[in-house]
Amino acid sequence: MTLLEEIREQPAVLQGLLDHARTQVAAVANAIRARRVQYVYLVARGTSEHAGIYGQYVFGAFNGLPVALGAPSLFTVYERPPQVANALVVGVSQSGQSPDIVAVLAEGRRQGALTLAITNDPQSPLAEAAELSLAIQAGPERAVAATKTYTGELMLFAMLSAALADDPAMWVALERVPAAAAEALLLDPEIVAAAEHFRAMRECVVLGRGFHFATALEWSLKLKELAYVIAERYSTAEFQHGPIALVEPGFAILAVAPTDPGLAPVRDLLIRMRANQGAQLLILSDDPATLKEATVGLRLPTGVAPWLMPLVSIIPAQLFCHHLTIARGLNPATPRGLNKVTLTH
Repeated sequence: MTLLEEIREQPAVLQGLLDHARTQVAAVANAIRARRVQYVYLVARGTSEHAGIYGQYVFGAFNGLPVALGAPSLFTVYERPPQVANALVVGVSQSGQSPDIVAVLAEGRRQGALTLAITNDPQSPLAEAAELSLAIQAGPERAVAATKTYTGELMLFAMLSAALADDPAMWVALERVPAAAAEALLLDPEIVAAAEHFRAMRECVVLGRGFHFATALEWSLKLKELAYVIAERYSTAEFQHGPIALVEPGFAILAVAPTDPGLAPVRDLLIRMRANQGAQLLILSDDPATLKEATVGLRLPTGVAPWLMPLVSIIPAQLFCHHLTIARGLNPATPRGLNKVTLTH
C-alpha cells in the first residue's frame, strides 16, 4: 500500500474509531475517574509526540488535567525516574515497540500509577506493559511516514476527552470529523498546483498556535522526512520572540490558521510578514479573510469545531508533502535513512 493510499484511508479510520472504540474509551475514562489522577505524564516520540501535544491541549481545555511531556531518558539513560504515582502515565506509539517508551510505562506501573498505552498493535510490548490500552485500529501502515495512525491517535485523544467531560455536544462535534476529512481529500488537485509552486523551496517555517500547533509540528516533520526541506516549526507566539528575523523576501511561511479564538493575531502576523518582509505564504484555513492574504491558499472544510480541526487540517498538509516530494523527483516510499519502526533506548 502506498503513502497516498494510506492518506486516503483516514476518513474510514476515523469513522471506524467512532463506531467501534467508544465502549473501550468509556471504560478507560471510568478507570481514570476512579483513580482520581492529578495530572497526565505523557511519553512518545516523533509523530506520536505531536499527537500527544494535541492531547495536552484537549485534556487541559476540557478536562482540567495538566499534561507533562515526559523525558524517557530519565528512565533509561540516567536511571533517575521522577515520581509519577499520582499521574495517568500515557505512552503513545504506533508500533508499540520503542524500548524507552515501554520503560516509562513499566516504571509508572511499578510506582502504582495508572498506565495507558495508545498503539496500533494491541499485542505490542507497550500494550503489554500498560494496565489500560486503546487500539488505533488503523490496519497495517506500511509507508514509512505515518499518516493514518497519527489521525487515529488524535481521534482517540479527542474521544477520551469527550468521555471524561461527559459532554454530549463534544460527541456531536466528533461525528462531523470523518466527513470533513473526506472533504479535505478533495483539495488534491489544488494541492498538486501548490506543491509545484513551492517545488524549489529548500527551507521554510511552519506556524500554528493552540490546538493547531500539533499540525504545524507534524507538517514540519513530514516536509523533512519526505521532501528533505529544512522546516522549522513554531507557535506563532514563540516565532515573534526572535525567529521572525529569518524572514526575507521570498521566504516561505506555511501556516495552519483555521477559525479559532486565536485567529486574529495569527492573521495579523501573516499580513505583516507578507507586506513588510515579502514572505511567500501557503495558508490552510477555513476563513475567507485569512485565505485572501495567502500567496497560495487551501480552503479547509467549514463547520469543524476548532478543537477538532487538527484531525482535518493535517490531511491537506500530508498531501502537500507527498506531492512536493514527487515534484522534487524523490520517492515518498523510501525516505533516506528511515525505517518504519525506530527503536530508541
